[in-house]
Amino acid sequence: MHDSESDTFVYQTWPEKVSHMLEKIGVESVPKERGTDLVEKDDYSSRAFSQTTRMVTNLGVIELKNSNIDVIQIIQKG
Repeated sequence: MHDSESDTFVYQTWPEKVSHMLEKIGVESVPKERGTDLVEKDDYSSRAFSQTTRMVTNLGVIELKNSNIDVIQIIQKG
């Protein structure tokens, strides 16, 4: 490592990363614990279409403040 680089790395979950990015553009949000929101309990996509990926990983949920959108769910397909 170069002398100008920090030796400490801060681990962040995906909801924390996205919430931090939203904060930079002025959107208030709160990352929630994985598996605590009702949105995460339902199926992610329809199994009726052949193009739909069956393996979907839930990466978490972000709750937005002062917005018409309640929550954003982050998923990974593949």
